[in-house]
Amino acid sequence: MSVQRTLYHFPLDPASRQVRLALGEKRLAFEDVVVRYWEQPDDLSTLNPSGLTPVLVEDGPDGRLVLCESRAILDYLEERHPEPALLGREAADRAEARRLLQWFDRKFDYEVGSFLLHEKMEKRLLRMGAPDLAALRRGREALRIHLTYLASLLAERDWLAGRRLSLADFAGAAHLSVIDYFGDVPWRDFPVVKTWYMTVKSRPCFRPLLADRWPGLAPAAHYDDLDF
Repeated sequence: MSVQRTLYHFPLDPASRQVRLALGEKRLAFEDVVVRYWEQPDDLSTLNPSGLTPVLVEDGPDGRLVLCESRAILDYLEERHPEPALLGREAADRAEARRLLQWFDRKFDYEVGSFLLHEKMEKRLLRMGAPDLAALRRGREALRIHLTYLASLLAERDWLAGRRLSLADFAGAAHLSVIDYFGDVPWRDFPVVKTWYMTVKSRPCFRPLLADRWPGLAPAAHYDDLDF
């Protein structure tokens, strides 16, 4: 059965990046439609009442399926296309991967992304003026705390959630990659985390992310360098 997939996303959205990585790792072909979500386009609101990306649309023999928000899409892809398994083989591994997914999408995003990405990206997109230095400092301090935690996990594990690559790694890499786009990750101070990120960054599914560019938002010089 032939299925045509269309992903509505914003290139510098960590949630969208998670879905792109999962689709790429599972080698599921899709067409991408870039959406300026902050402009609240009608076509996006029609697909997803929240007006947020990502949205995955599948058109197949049984009709159209519209999947909204990253966690719902990731769960669907894992159930519908179980190989390669990205939530772990054992129940405990899957629970840990889900815990870290929640960690990045709620705690990390709230404590780090809501400051750094709001000040460096969203303010420019919304023409809200210059970044607030105090907010940037708060986000960078929180980022160091999170990187210390990731380093502690990787000191005892091959990947964030255990012995195998999982959606937890894609969630972490998705969030960090957008912050790295703006050059705010202090990689030198966290070599273990840097090595892990370089490994994820080198996977074929990551290559489209390294090509992302947005007008007026130039990436850091090392952003697409695999050996930075």
